[in-house]
Amino acid sequence: MITLTEENYIKAIYHLSKQGAENVNTNALAEAMNTKASSATDMIRKLSEKDYANYKKYKGVTLTETGKRIAINIIRKHRLWEVFLVEKLNFTWDEVHELAEQLEHIKSQKLIDELDIFLGHPTHDPHGDPIPNKDGEITYVEKTLLSQAQVNLRYSCVGVNDSSSEFLQYLNNNNISLGSIIEVMHIEPFDKSINIKANGKLLTVSQSVAKNLYLKKL
Repeated sequence: MITLTEENYIKAIYHLSKQGAENVNTNALAEAMNTKASSATDMIRKLSEKDYANYKKYKGVTLTETGKRIAINIIRKHRLWEVFLVEKLNFTWDEVHELAEQLEHIKSQKLIDELDIFLGHPTHDPHGDPIPNKDGEITYVEKTLLSQAQVNLRYSCVGVNDSSSEFLQYLNNNNISLGSIIEVMHIEPFDKSINIKANGKLLTVSQSVAKNLYLKKL
């Protein structure tokens, strides 16, 4: 039986591998898991023994095909639960991540398949992230960060790079959500802050905000 901690490590390795190099650095994994590098190395060895991961000293860790399937299944469960919490239990998008972190470890595959059917086979979670289907296939939407958007073009908000409650509350306070229409008005040369029109309201956002908001050109 795979443990909850092992699942969390596998998911972390998967996410880190999608951010850059395929081989995930032990220190980066330790930081993501908020633990010591030695503890991360010990867990990597356990995952290797169970054929969930491949580890090469000084080169990092990758997931095996089995490990990837586990990671994608955990992500599928997490994102389906987020949809359920928002659409059926009236949670807001900044409230659901931590709850879904707990619910994603439920083992019943039948429950998750029935949840998918109940929700009408959603393709994206409340933060705009794609939900893997039952076969583990993921459909990605073409998108760009606000920090890379062009002046005088109109976009639709399709997701966030940072799903922390603090960032989502910031967006809530400025009436920005999935589907919001955003027009880039001006980019300040000095600090690269961006003047935008969001749902008709003028707003200036920092680069830290712009690097965490995904858009699709209209």
